[in-house]
Amino acid sequence: MNQCGISAVPEITVRSILLGIILAILLGAANAYLGLKAGMTVSASIPAAVVSMAVLRLLRRSNILENNLVQTAASAGESLAAGVLFTMPALVLMGAWKSFHYGKTALIAAVGGLLGVVFTVPLRRALVVDSDLAFPEGVATARVLRAGQNQSGGLFCLAGGAVLGALFKVGGSGMGIYGAAVEGAGRAGGTVLYAAVGTSPALLAVGYIVRLNIAVLVFLGGALNWFVAIPILAFHQGVPAEAVAADFAWGLWSGTTRHIGVGAMLVGGLWALVRLWPKLIRLRLGAGPDTGTRPTTDRDAPLRWMLPMALLFVVPLYFIFVEVTGRPVVALVMAVVMLIAGFLFSAVASYMAGLVGSSNNPISGVTIATLLLSALLLLALGLGESTGPAAAILIGAVVCCAAAIGGDNIQDLKTGHLVGATPWKQQIMQAIGVVAAALVIAPVMQLLHDAYKIGSSELSAPQSLLMLSIAKGVFARDLPWTMVGIGAAIAVGVILIDLILEQRGGTFRMPVLAVAVGIYLPLELGAAILLGGILSWWSGQRGAPTQSDDDSGTGLLLACGLITGEALIGILLAAVIVLSEGDNPLKLPYDSLPLVWPGALWLVIVMGSLYLAGRRRG
Repeated sequence: MNQCGISAVPEITVRSILLGIILAILLGAANAYLGLKAGMTVSASIPAAVVSMAVLRLLRRSNILENNLVQTAASAGESLAAGVLFTMPALVLMGAWKSFHYGKTALIAAVGGLLGVVFTVPLRRALVVDSDLAFPEGVATARVLRAGQNQSGGLFCLAGGAVLGALFKVGGSGMGIYGAAVEGAGRAGGTVLYAAVGTSPALLAVGYIVRLNIAVLVFLGGALNWFVAIPILAFHQGVPAEAVAADFAWGLWSGTTRHIGVGAMLVGGLWALVRLWPKLIRLRLGAGPDTGTRPTTDRDAPLRWMLPMALLFVVPLYFIFVEVTGRPVVALVMAVVMLIAGFLFSAVASYMAGLVGSSNNPISGVTIATLLLSALLLLALGLGESTGPAAAILIGAVVCCAAAIGGDNIQDLKTGHLVGATPWKQQIMQAIGVVAAALVIAPVMQLLHDAYKIGSSELSAPQSLLMLSIAKGVFARDLPWTMVGIGAAIAVGVILIDLILEQRGGTFRMPVLAVAVGIYLPLELGAAILLGGILSWWSGQRGAPTQSDDDSGTGLLLACGLITGEALIGILLAAVIVLSEGDNPLKLPYDSLPLVWPGALWLVIVMGSLYLAGRRRG
């Protein structure tokens, strides 16, 4: 029996490996389309756990640790897809690649993902065991696994939340009856004013799980951008008479003020590393599965093996860098920068997963920071507009994959810590999920490109277009550096305030990356997360969520169900659209759609359900 009170049961089995591989491929492929279409992916940890429990239960004699390993591998596939689709389409869009070369695409994805696995090995104890980070989705996934294992009454609440989340997704993204947000905009005093709140049950659930403190900070960041920066910029630029207020505000956000978040995340990420460093240097290296002095729940894969593997991974990428730049010395510098940035930003992404969960992890912001630093360095080394942007994108692609996997994996390791799993076994399954997804991501991307053309209205690839504009902007010297500097200054101010709050011992804190995320995200996301945080506070959930939270209540399980239902249907809808050659067969053919009031009604229903569930005891 391990330290969590779970009797010794099989973890890595043939069926857990096979099911993990299948789900990693399916979820990765579905999210590749969804990310190219909408610019975001669906976190797969909770959906994969639900699917695993359903499948393995049919085979009988499944256990919670086996299910945990399946969701670990499956979620790695989804995260790797995000890392690839946020960056590598830019290579095709800029003309550096004519197609998604299978070998190069698979190699870059696999190396980036495996680096993310390696880099989370020394981070696990610092972030999972020794820190007080909330890990909202990691805790939620553990609750889902426990509910399924114990066959308790919590399954009813979990299923009810899943139904609510699923019906919302079907009615919105599926049938097109309502949009994902209630928004309003107008002109006032020579500028534009914009406000919006997302109606997604999953966003409300995230806010409920992360609690009020973090929810307030995410919204505060959004308010600084949408209520302050955008109106000021619009006033100074002037609003054309023919411009639609909402569209004009969105244009300023996507093209200019979003870079405030980039600067804030750059400083916030570096500060997170400074804060993490004392914990990292205290870690004991080399402990692995052969160490008998510690419990199984505290045994990582041995770093004396993992670090040489990380260096070995870089060798084939070096030759790709030489092919792109034609300069071996520059290629060597690129490889070194990639390794350093990969570790640094894997740490940042891991920290953010503990703060707000992997669903809201600003991976694209981390990649932007990498692109900025890499492009500036390559510019200083003499690369020009012909090869520089592609070289920067290659570094960004590897780092993005590493950060995406790092954030997802540390979250899965938190889940494993709560259910009594063996860390080194999870790390093996993470690597299996990465390799499985990497082997199929290139043909999936090429198929989508051949059918719909990435960058078209069908597959707009917003994240890749943003990366492309930044990489080209550095070498063309036309980036909005003023906005980046403003974001950095805001981050410094938030850090100083948080240090004062820390010295005073207050319960309310201001982690800078939470504010930076809010600046970078659309306002509707932060507003919905705030509502969820308020609901958790009203229903009596105070402080940071812990493993034992809500044992006598049902609010957290309902929140888990909301995320599960919406995520599963989101993935299924993506698959249906792909099979329907880009058309959505569920969408209703009415010009009056989407409507506003049904989405608002769903918002009220879900808020009421969360509040009542949170107040319920026994």
